[in-house]
Amino acid sequence: MKKKILIINANYYKEISKGLLNSALNQIPRENKIKIISVPGIFEIPVTISKNLKKFDGFIALGCVIKGKTPHFDFISSATTDAIMQLSVNSKKPVGNGVITCLNTKQAIIRKKKGSEAAQAVLSVLSQK
Repeated sequence: MKKKILIINANYYKEISKGLLNSALNQIPRENKIKIISVPGIFEIPVTISKNLKKFDGFIALGCVIKGKTPHFDFISSATTDAIMQLSVNSKKPVGNGVITCLNTKQAIIRKKKGSEAAQAVLSVLSQK
C-alpha cells in the first residue's frame, strides 16, 4: 500500500512538535512517500492541507496549544479542529489530528507521542477498501 502522506507540523513549541513528528514518523511504513511541511502554528495547518489536497492521499496534522490566560486557546483550538474535520469529510481523505491541547507544558511533554496515534488513524483509513 504505497501512499503519499503529508505531515503538517506546527512548530511553535519546537520540542513538543519534534516529539509529535518523531512518533508519527515511527508509525509510517517506509514504502510510503512522506513530505513534511512546517508551519508556525496550528492555525496554519488547515490552509496548508487545503493547498495540497490533490497531491496527497492522507494528511497528519501535528502541533500543540497550551492554555494561557486569555480565551485565545479556545478559539484557535476549536477553529483548527473544525477546519481539519471539514477538510477531511469534504475531500474524503483522512486527516489524522495530532494537535494536542494542554493546560500546561508538563501535560504537553507527556502527550508528545500522540503523533503516533494520528499516523495510525490515517493508515487505518487509507487501508479501507
